[in-house]
Amino acid sequence: MADLTGELIDNRYLLQRSLAAGGMASIYAALDTRLDRQVAVKIMHPHLANDEAFVSRFIKEAKATAALSHPNIVSIQDQGWNQGGVPAVFIVMELVEGSTLRDLINEHAPLSIESLFRYLNPVVSALAAAHQIGIIHRDIKPENILIAHDGRVKVADFGLAVGAVIGQTLTAESSVVLGSVSYLSPEQVQRGVADARSDVYALGIVVFEMLTGKKPYDGQTPIQIAYKHVNERIPNLREINSNTPQEVADLIYAATAPNPDDRPKDAQEFLSQLRGIEAKIDPSRRQMSLELDLPPIKSSVLNKANKRAKVKVGSALAGLKEKTSQIITLKSNTQQLEGAPAVVTKTRKTSRRVKRNRAIALVLLLSLIFGGYTLFNAGRVTVPSLAGMSQKEAAAVVAEIGLTAQIGEEIFSEDIPAGRVISSSPAGGDKIAQAGVVKLIISKGKERIIIPNLIEQTPDIASQQLADLGLRVGEIFEEFSAQIKKGFVTKIEPAVGAEVKPNSLVDLFVSKGNEQVPLASYIGLGGEQALSELTQAGFDVSPTYKFSDTVLTGLVISQKPESAPLVDKGSEVVLDISKGPEFVFIPNVISKSSNQATLDLENNGLKVVVKGRGGKVISISPKQGSKVKVGSTVTISLG
Repeated sequence: MADLTGELIDNRYLLQRSLAAGGMASIYAALDTRLDRQVAVKIMHPHLANDEAFVSRFIKEAKATAALSHPNIVSIQDQGWNQGGVPAVFIVMELVEGSTLRDLINEHAPLSIESLFRYLNPVVSALAAAHQIGIIHRDIKPENILIAHDGRVKVADFGLAVGAVIGQTLTAESSVVLGSVSYLSPEQVQRGVADARSDVYALGIVVFEMLTGKKPYDGQTPIQIAYKHVNERIPNLREINSNTPQEVADLIYAATAPNPDDRPKDAQEFLSQLRGIEAKIDPSRRQMSLELDLPPIKSSVLNKANKRAKVKVGSALAGLKEKTSQIITLKSNTQQLEGAPAVVTKTRKTSRRVKRNRAIALVLLLSLIFGGYTLFNAGRVTVPSLAGMSQKEAAAVVAEIGLTAQIGEEIFSEDIPAGRVISSSPAGGDKIAQAGVVKLIISKGKERIIIPNLIEQTPDIASQQLADLGLRVGEIFEEFSAQIKKGFVTKIEPAVGAEVKPNSLVDLFVSKGNEQVPLASYIGLGGEQALSELTQAGFDVSPTYKFSDTVLTGLVISQKPESAPLVDKGSEVVLDISKGPEFVFIPNVISKSSNQATLDLENNGLKVVVKGRGGKVISISPKQGSKVKVGSTVTISLG
């Protein structure tokens, strides 16, 4: 697929740079010109755009993922078919800048058990949310698990997803099993079908890879790997990584069982077991549900929680009478210490006055809590989110709620266009006093540095000039140069005048001087051969063609310089190439005087012999019009 960087898709999404390419589509970082935000645009390869089955799957990917709302799932924002410009079926997604779990495994595997829980919990939580509404991912693998720069973990690419929300089950066309073979469950290999337990199987393979740094099955062909999925069990985790807790090894062994019925039924069950293991390994860990790695809470649960919250204060007051009217009593079977006075066990009622005072105290305490909160926030307003707005728009928005906007700082930004708000202080959502000042951080756009002309500078000087501009020297290469003296820069990459990001690397090419090459003699050899070989060797060849009575036509008569062990590559070599003997035609000199005839013949390179004593030429031999070599003898007779 051709690089579409610079294309405007659907008159809205400006493709800025390529992020990745897969079997079905390519992904670009793009600017949503309507909302001034960075997004990722996934574009189907053109040769698939005419395939209705592929287009249908591509669109179902958007619908499947759009049905999910979870902090650990890459969100879908738009989908369409570009009608103007480059034909393209596309999906617009949340842009996640960072790396993948594959990168993490390649660099750090085997992971510690703490790192395993850190990265695995959000993934399983995301899948649990998907399974809850009937969506199966079908392509869980490290490449589809993204890790943002801030550490957030997100599951991407529900391209093979299937579920009740997107219609009938997707089956693999032409008996080709969809998905990555290293993570396919046995039922996918054998029957081409998948359910939530297939995702659990793939999760188990991913965990195995996180803890060992390698896949459980290998083979020279995909068929060999698929065969092992069906006929073999994964190796014992603890034999490869002895630091793996037995409980984790048991869970992964169960998750990768060949029979789906022997696995956890879905990601939610897997998650419950995983958290139980985590709590057992580290009992001090909090067991509360965290927003960033759990499925969304159902609205019914939220409603119940709200109702419980509303009655808490009332319940507390209602129970006050009962709680304060009792004093703890000794149990009936409590033994009396020997020699101690008898203890009278009875329930003592508190006086009405004490009960009243305690009730008043509790009410006052609650009033202080809620009243203090109200007083603290009285006269304060919430700062709206201003990110992405122009300075003028932001000023107008805060003015509507009685605030004033000021420019606090202008900085460069790779993501926010020039003149737009990057952030504010206080940040959006924070409280500020009425008539307060909100300081805006404004984007100056992308910072770019122009590569200076460093040609014919020494590497040291060039390096210093680059450092002064905030750039770094990358590689230093040496090359021969006929124009630049040895030890000086011949060229740079990126080229002079290019615009690059700060801290970019610039490669320097430094002259080794003129290259020395041997020069052979071509005298007596063919002129065409000499021209070809000398030119290929890098010489500047100047041929001249001359007549020769001694050298055959086309052969080299002479060469300057003739030959040398080493000469400068690119130096001039002059070749004299034979045109063979020179011929002339004998001119007509009949009736001319002896002197005139002799002059005409000699001017043509001929030798003249005169016979007779007359005043005019009466005959010539060879006869006029004959073709003879230059230097031939011609006899004229006078009469």
